[in-house]
Amino acid sequence: MRADQVIIQPVLTEKSNLARESETKKYTFKVDPRANKFEIMQAVKELFSVTPVKCNVISVKGKPKYTRGKGGHILGTTGDWKKAIITLAKGEVIQAVEGI
Repeated sequence: MRADQVIIQPVLTEKSNLARESETKKYTFKVDPRANKFEIMQAVKELFSVTPVKCNVISVKGKPKYTRGKGGHILGTTGDWKKAIITLAKGEVIQAVEGI
């Protein structure tokens, strides 16, 4: 898998922004469900030219969603996805996510 296929998009939430602004510099990304830790760390290294120290991977279950139609309420779910939390070496930042 190519590096641009492994990393799908950054996850920008309040919790991920606090982790990113802390001293340990943890970045959160939505990644391809087939990717493993080593492929994710290699992709971050190639795409952003930084040194990842650690990678934690979490499989996120989809949330239930309801729609209304003629037949009443229809139950469905959002898709399952995979989240990776990357810890960088001290003093490094990812310019694309920081907006610098």
